[in-house]
Amino acid sequence: MGVFDILSGKTQRPSTNNNLEKNLSQILVKDVMSKQLITAPTSITVYQISKIMEQGIGAVLVKKDSVPIGIITDRDFAIKIAAKKYPLDTPVGEIVSSPLHTIGPNQSIIDAAKQMSSKKIRKLVVLENTKVIGIITSSDLVNQLSTIKRLKSNLHLFFLLIIIGGIDCSVGLSSLLFL
Repeated sequence: MGVFDILSGKTQRPSTNNNLEKNLSQILVKDVMSKQLITAPTSITVYQISKIMEQGIGAVLVKKDSVPIGIITDRDFAIKIAAKKYPLDTPVGEIVSSPLHTIGPNQSIIDAAKQMSSKKIRKLVVLENTKVIGIITSSDLVNQLSTIKRLKSNLHLFFLLIIIGGIDCSVGLSSLLFL
């Protein structure tokens, strides 16, 4: 059972999964996505892309005449470049993953997880009125799930401490959410 399965509702645990799915369905892509995008022209080489990615960049949006035509990801280096032994001077336009897989900013992260799971991809470009405004990744979804789980756990701790009388209620919930 993977994170995508949990997020996309493929596995069911009676009430906890339904509550989690309800919580996640209220979180929008625009609230989780990264707005910082790295772009490159189709003529840039695989080697140049690798130097960009060496800085911790997982994906580069590839443009032709200022129009996004695809994406190259760190995964492409293993699956396409290394496995097929492309020379390092190969223009990225020859190996770019295309067409772009996209999602709208007002869709839920559940929608993003379902799309990633069904297409077996890890990144979605966020489009608003045909304009690229961001990217959402499987890591963004995992981090969001982790945050929700941590907050839920801290909330349970808060109520447990109130019940056993071990906390002054005037302290406030907000100070305990990030224990």
